[in-house]
Amino acid sequence: MRSVSQRVNPKKNHESSSDSEGSAAELLVLSPEGYPLSGLIEDYPVIENQKVFECYAREQWNGRVARKGEYLFDCRMFPDFAYRILEVEPEESVIGMATSILVSEEENDSIIPPETKNPVCVEAVVGQELAKQKCRLIERFLEAPERFGKWAPKNVLFFGPSGTGKTMLAKALANKTEVPLIPVKATQLIGEFVGDGARQIHQLYDRAEEMAPCIVFIDELDAIALDRSFQALRGDVVEIVNALLTEMDGIDERAGICTIGSTNRINSLDAAVRSRFEEEIEFILPNPQEILQIFESNLRTFPLKVGPCDFTALAKKAAGLSGRDLVEKVMKTALHRAIIEERDTVTQKDFEAALFRLVNKGEKKDSDRLYV
Repeated sequence: MRSVSQRVNPKKNHESSSDSEGSAAELLVLSPEGYPLSGLIEDYPVIENQKVFECYAREQWNGRVARKGEYLFDCRMFPDFAYRILEVEPEESVIGMATSILVSEEENDSIIPPETKNPVCVEAVVGQELAKQKCRLIERFLEAPERFGKWAPKNVLFFGPSGTGKTMLAKALANKTEVPLIPVKATQLIGEFVGDGARQIHQLYDRAEEMAPCIVFIDELDAIALDRSFQALRGDVVEIVNALLTEMDGIDERAGICTIGSTNRINSLDAAVRSRFEEEIEFILPNPQEILQIFESNLRTFPLKVGPCDFTALAKKAAGLSGRDLVEKVMKTALHRAIIEERDTVTQKDFEAALFRLVNKGEKKDSDRLYV
């Protein structure tokens, strides 16, 4: 990346680049990236006329050597706004007045691919009966959005310990109502440049509007929507939160979209963000009976035989663990132990050893760890 002093002096850049050896660039494909520093203007350049933009770009970058992966910075209308070079033909060639310059945003769109088919069914989510009951309203809305008008359940918050089925139930809802699910982790919305995150939020909802009725599922919401006292330390997420609040407030009417946020740190959320959710649905850790159901349902797909085992006793010992812990850290560990030892059968000792190891690590006793 070139220094600011180099970028704001196009004449100097032109003189230094014109001496570089290289063939003339025939094609240049750019990706708009944003601003390198906070505190700059929030306007984001929108290209309305491709031919005018090409003329504008050629004049300020004429003579510059273009290399794939490097950045070009606007020096006029949007000072210091960065464009990344996605493609240049020929490689390491010089931009000239005959270079074709195109702008593509395909790479930025790739973080929010729609997931339109979900094999998960509601019945596969063990327990969480109260959460399922509350989600029936979302089902009714997605089946007939026009019936709700301004009373639609637009913003719903799933909260509770990690591994309790929040993502799974969101997929199951999309599957049951046969609507698209657009899943995105909040951390993916944090861009390299100021302006990236806000743009990606708006792109996310633009796509959702095209596919409505649909579900926008934002996982790990606390990654961007922490309390403002924490955001002071994370200036790069403030503009993302503001963009998200704008979309959730419905300033631009987007019918047929249900936003489901998910977090395991609800008390750390910014009050302004949390207040936008009309409904908060809690997910809890499974009780011994539900733990037994999780064991039984997952044993059906075990690749090895399971010997005589008292899963009722194991379920009581596993109280305090999430469904994900049971599957990934108890059942899978027991299975892998049998495979390593080249046995054809998984025994009760394998399950007990995995459970004992997990509890000794503090996964069960330290309840705060379940919300990290």
